[in-house]
Amino acid sequence: MVARYVMSVDQGTTSTRCILFDHGGRLVSVTQREHRQRYPKPGWVEHDATEIWRNLEHMAPEALSRAGVDASQVVALGIANQRETTVLWDRHTGNPVGRAVVWQDTRTDELVEEFAGQPGAELVLERSGLPLATYFSAPRLRWLLDHTPGLYERAERGDVLFGTMESWLVWNLTGGVDGGVHVTDVTNASRTLLMNIETLRWDKDLLEFFGIPAAMLPEIRSNAELYGTATKAVPGVRISAALGDQQAALFGQTCFAQGEAKCTYGTGSFLLLNTGTVPVRSSHGLLTTVGYRIGDEPAVYALEGSIAVTGSLVQWFRDSLGLITTAPEIETLARTVEDNGGCYIVPAFSGLFAPHWRADARGIIVGLTSYITKGHLARAVLEATGWQTREVVDAMNADSGLELSTLKVDGGMTADNLLMQFIADVLPAPVVRPMVAETVSLGAAYAAGLAVGYWPDLEGLRRNWHRAAQWLPSMDAERRESEYANWKRAVERTFGWVRPNHTA
Repeated sequence: MVARYVMSVDQGTTSTRCILFDHGGRLVSVTQREHRQRYPKPGWVEHDATEIWRNLEHMAPEALSRAGVDASQVVALGIANQRETTVLWDRHTGNPVGRAVVWQDTRTDELVEEFAGQPGAELVLERSGLPLATYFSAPRLRWLLDHTPGLYERAERGDVLFGTMESWLVWNLTGGVDGGVHVTDVTNASRTLLMNIETLRWDKDLLEFFGIPAAMLPEIRSNAELYGTATKAVPGVRISAALGDQQAALFGQTCFAQGEAKCTYGTGSFLLLNTGTVPVRSSHGLLTTVGYRIGDEPAVYALEGSIAVTGSLVQWFRDSLGLITTAPEIETLARTVEDNGGCYIVPAFSGLFAPHWRADARGIIVGLTSYITKGHLARAVLEATGWQTREVVDAMNADSGLELSTLKVDGGMTADNLLMQFIADVLPAPVVRPMVAETVSLGAAYAAGLAVGYWPDLEGLRRNWHRAAQWLPSMDAERRESEYANWKRAVERTFGWVRPNHTA
């Protein structure tokens, strides 16, 4: 019997990976290519969408070749992607209209302030579930329409198309100018500020508020259904899934039940909690978002806590301070001391995300005395990630009425045992890491395979999940709450550092 596989494309912020998985959810082959990060002005971050597509064109056949697999053995392809990154392209030539504006880009800060002062601004949170912020797609789409001569008129005619990265890749895979399918999925659409979180459709009032022509928008589809068949890169392969990367990790971690949560620890960290089939509105600084939708079934919603700086704080400790030479060394250095020595680091390098959302905050180190060594600083760096996780979990428990029982984790920082133990201690809750570390790619593969019957149901996917490591809480409760109180005092001292008409 000929073996069958699912292909997953993880289109990330710094690179794109193409992975083949077998029926047991095991990785068979992987290819990866980085793409260039472009910073033309302070606060601007851009990608070349054509470069990303060309990389995929080369990588997909290479992944097959490495596994000795023919495209006819691939039953489906799923895509996970960096969310909120905005791509515009010409329907007739297939060429991007300028560079893609990346989710980290903050050029729209003044535009967002303008929108916030306009009548009807309250509709954005009410309809989309998200606050008005530079983080999301609609403001940067509006900025591009305003700053590219003639673009608005072309968009009104439907000559220019908008999408996030999965839309761009699906369009190109299915033929591009020769019949390419222009679609997005509910998770990516839910990050634009343009989709109604309850109807799962583009919202007429939000389009009018932001001044976005409906003709340029993709059709919103579920996360697991047949979008089309590839004519390029992997001809004949069915494309049957797309999810934003953090939702893909939620799916790959098989968080299918209300109250189950995962946190991906990377450059920043993203904690998602499955809240069931009714969206939970946050009053504690979290984002209401779509978790996933399978075919015609009801959508499953999530609360999301986005933490801006976690792994990048370790990189700063290494590259800017030079106190370690490799990222893993921070655990060794932190273990040279018993505790943080009374020192706390709050990494508000460009403000704070969830649950504070304070753009005026800047990073601080507090509690410095002559006793503090680089070992104490290293421990404070790791503990910053633990305390930020605790803040988000507290907010989630308050919003959802649920009590987090276990946190599933993935991402590069989960290799740090001291950090994982600290997170378990401060939550306090068990922290578990799965055997397959590639949870984003696996989630996209699972959704794609589910859509075509390669996997029969969600329970079948659960059986593929196996625990690789677990950390159980061991910290004294009194010490935990005392340390947490100190952390919160430190956070308050970051507020208000950037004053109006000043930069920092």
